[in-house]
Amino acid sequence: MARLRLLFAPPPARPGPRLTALVLAGVTLLTGCGRLTGPGGSAEPARISDAAPSAQLPTGSNVIVDAVAKVGPAVVRVDTVRRMVNPMGGLFGQGPAIQQQQGQGSGFITRSDGVLLTNAHVVEGASEVTITLPDGRSFNGKVLGVDPLTDVAVVKVVASNLPVAPLGDSSKVRPGEWAIAIGNPLGLDNTVTAGIISAIQRTNAVGEGQRVPYIQTDAAVNPGNSGGPLINDRGQVIGINTAIRQAPGAGLSFAIPINTARQIAAQIVDRGYASHPYIGIRLQALTPQLAREINGATDECKLPEVNGVVVVDVLKGSPAAQGGLKPCDLIDAVDGKAVKNPSEVQLAVDRGKVQQVLAVRVRRGERQLDLELRPAELPHRR
Repeated sequence: MARLRLLFAPPPARPGPRLTALVLAGVTLLTGCGRLTGPGGSAEPARISDAAPSAQLPTGSNVIVDAVAKVGPAVVRVDTVRRMVNPMGGLFGQGPAIQQQQGQGSGFITRSDGVLLTNAHVVEGASEVTITLPDGRSFNGKVLGVDPLTDVAVVKVVASNLPVAPLGDSSKVRPGEWAIAIGNPLGLDNTVTAGIISAIQRTNAVGEGQRVPYIQTDAAVNPGNSGGPLINDRGQVIGINTAIRQAPGAGLSFAIPINTARQIAAQIVDRGYASHPYIGIRLQALTPQLAREINGATDECKLPEVNGVVVVDVLKGSPAAQGGLKPCDLIDAVDGKAVKNPSEVQLAVDRGKVQQVLAVRVRRGERQLDLELRPAELPHRR
């Protein structure tokens, strides 16, 4: 069974020097044995290849090296300290009253005056945030805001003339293109790994109902890569590495598209939080088998035996209720685009705007209805 892991990690222990023995099975290494003699006892070395000497490879640029050179100086290590009250400490003497939890992740600078992006799960709830650049400079970081729904956070340091990472356009990313990850996995600073874009628009990468159409890659990432950039072969950031999914024989990684992160970060910088529209419904992925079971168990719903998205519940007084959505409605399209699962409905709603009309096409029994909803703003945590 696949396991999903966020890429945030506690700082590893610093191991002491270790001597590693390399055993060459079945081979004895000898020294001081003189020269190997050729045929007839000559002192010439034996010839073991007839291949003609190869021509020298032409010197030229390496796209990965060039891309890393553009972005690498702006990739930072994010060290955090979280202070938590120990309910068993102090009064009961079971350890200190206040416990400290240390963590480590990655991030990248987007403005030369000290604005950088990382994951929300890296810095959320942190009492202290320290930002360290590849050149060794270190700064105290202030978290301007986090958005747990998309896992994007913005941190500010007091500095100027910092190196910045160019941002790309994640809407142009295509499977098969180069994908390069830079970060600090397992405490190993400035680690570069490369692979390809495996898929885009992964709405079911970390469960249903997600608000992020993830970029999937096979570039190796590990705990500590959280918040670091995923870049293309032109040295542009196309995503923020955020999660891995582990299964026997394979590891898959997922990144928040930079277009999504850019939009969320801009709202955080402007007002300290991100705005998300909501309509107030609970959805279920429908299959022919599930439809048959529902139709056989109740007279309240008569659903077509198809794959789709069915409304399970409508929150009283919500935009969905005010717009006429009802339980057992089958949602066919949102904002003029067909939807096939609950995540696609969620993403379509999230692309809308608060209090602006959102068109929703539904099937209700034998009828097809076009409804108009006005999403409200999802309450945010302060």
